[in-house]
Amino acid sequence: MSNVLFDPTTLRKLEQLALVATQVRAGTLKGERRSKKRGTSIEFADYRDYTKGDDLRRVDWNIYARLERPFIKLLEEEEDLSAHFILDASASMKWPEQGVFDQMKYVWALRVLVGLAYISLVSGDVVSITGLRQGDNLSWGPHRGRAYLLPMLKDMEKFQPRGHIDLNEKLREFALRTRRAGMCFILSDLMCETGYREGISALQGRGFEVTLIHVLSKDEIDPKISGDLKLVDVETGKTQDVSLDDEMLDLYKKRFLSWTEDIGMFCMKRGIHYVQLDTSTPWEQLILFELRRLGVLH
Repeated sequence: MSNVLFDPTTLRKLEQLALVATQVRAGTLKGERRSKKRGTSIEFADYRDYTKGDDLRRVDWNIYARLERPFIKLLEEEEDLSAHFILDASASMKWPEQGVFDQMKYVWALRVLVGLAYISLVSGDVVSITGLRQGDNLSWGPHRGRAYLLPMLKDMEKFQPRGHIDLNEKLREFALRTRRAGMCFILSDLMCETGYREGISALQGRGFEVTLIHVLSKDEIDPKISGDLKLVDVETGKTQDVSLDDEMLDLYKKRFLSWTEDIGMFCMKRGIHYVQLDTSTPWEQLILFELRRLGVLH
């Protein structure tokens, strides 16, 4: 994956971008984005918790001696940004299991995630990655700086999807246990019986600025199958006998369109950045064009 992602041309394009936060985030200074000359002012502005990878020279040792907790001093021109990347690692993301490997939802989403995380690491953001799957979640970070690029790539190769999840429950747990809010990117197919609204609302309630990347396979949007079939849920193993003809396929497409329009409307009302793409679209197009169009990157 790293050879595809970090060819010189793509690398140069990614390094020119940065995340754009437009909402006030807990634990940060107000403003659209921190200065490129981070820390040039000597005026003290605030404190934040120490994060692995921070420069130890900026720890306030007097406070550490009193509270026995390390805090970093923020200067006036600094705006500290936490970037959280949440990846749906349930079994439904392993589709399609046959065909072009790069178009498997999980592989495509993982490449988008790594590209965005690279932009954040280069920009000096504090980066955390979480994979939501049945049982224990996968996690990486928080880390800051270019030095963590290769470790991130190695660890992402260990992320493997499995089982089924309650997306609402997983997102609520993430919101409750994460101490520092910030920008939050969710990459998921949203194929969960219990939905997604309560979980995303919980994130917003804790001060996260949410971007929802809806990842779908082309054959989920426009299926090319017909006849008498036995459908198998890849997450639960449940089966369903169906007869698909043109009328049934038209009904499916109408309901699918209604479902995605409902997601888009929910996001618009809640101020959530929302983009839906199928995996036949090159992953870099999402980063270089779609997210820039939404104002998430510049």
